[in-house]
Amino acid sequence: MANSTGEENFTSKVDQASLSILELLFLALNIFLSITASLGNALILIALRKVNSIYPPTRLFFRCLAVTDLCVGLIVQPLFATFILLRITEANGNVLPLVHESYNGLTWILTAVSILTSAAISVDRLLALLLGLRYRLTVTLRRVRVAIICFWLVTTSAGTIRIWRKHIFLMALSGLFIFSLLTVIFCYTRIHLKLRHQQTRLQNHVSPQEQANRAQIPLNIARYKKSVSSILWVQLALAACYVPWSILALLFLVGINNEMAWITTETLLYLNSSLNPVLYCWKIREVRRAAKATIKQLNCF
Repeated sequence: MANSTGEENFTSKVDQASLSILELLFLALNIFLSITASLGNALILIALRKVNSIYPPTRLFFRCLAVTDLCVGLIVQPLFATFILLRITEANGNVLPLVHESYNGLTWILTAVSILTSAAISVDRLLALLLGLRYRLTVTLRRVRVAIICFWLVTTSAGTIRIWRKHIFLMALSGLFIFSLLTVIFCYTRIHLKLRHQQTRLQNHVSPQEQANRAQIPLNIARYKKSVSSILWVQLALAACYVPWSILALLFLVGINNEMAWITTETLLYLNSSLNPVLYCWKIREVRRAAKATIKQLNCF
C-alpha cells in the first residue's frame, strides 16, 4: 500500500515537472511572439500610410486588422505571458484570476473585431467586382469608418456580457465566427463564379468595340485576382489559427475544459498577429516596398 502511494506521488511529481517545462516553453514562445507582433504590425501601419495604390477604404480595413494585431502584441500577449508565469510560480491571491480575466476579455474583443474585419474585406472585394464603376460611390471612406467603429462598439459592449454570462458570450462569439466564415466562403465562391463567367463572355464575344478594349480588360482582371489572392492568404491564416480555439470554446460549453489546451490554442491564436505582417509583405508588393523603405529610413538614424 505504501509502495503504491509512493509510486503515485512520484508519477504526480514527474507529470507536474513535465507540465512546468511545457509552460516555460509557451512562456518563452509568447514573449517572442509579443515582440514580433508589436514590431511587425507597427511597421505595417507605417508602411500602409505610404501605399497609395490600394483604395483608401480597403486600406483602412487592413489598418484595422493591423491595429488589433498590434494590441495583441503590446497588451494581450504580455498579460498572457504573465498569466503563464504566475501559474508556474504558483502565485497566491487574486492576481492570477485578475490577469486571466484581463487578457481573456481583451482577447475575445480583439478576436471578434478581427473576424468581422476579415469578413468585411471579403464583402469589399466582392462589391468591387459586382458594382464596377459604382463601387467607389458605394464603398466610401466614411462608410468604412462607420463600419469599423460599429465593430469596436459592438464587440466591446458584448465583452461586458462575459462578466456575468460567460456561456452566452462564448455561444455568441462561436456564432459570429461561423457566420463570418460562411460570409467569406460565399464571397469567394461568388467571386470565382463571376470571374469565370466574365472570362467565358470575353471569349465568346469579340465585337470591334470589345477588341479595342481587350488589351485593358485582362490587365484589370489580373490585378483584381492578385488582390483577392493576397487577401485570401491572410484569411486562410486567420482561419487556421482561430479554428482550434473556436472548437475548444464549443467544447467548454458542453463541460470539457483543459488548461493546457487553452494555453496551446491561445498561443496559436496570437501567432496570427505575427503571421499577418509577413503575409502582407510577401503577397502585397506595394506594402513590401513601403516596408523596406521604412526600414531603410530607420537604419539611417
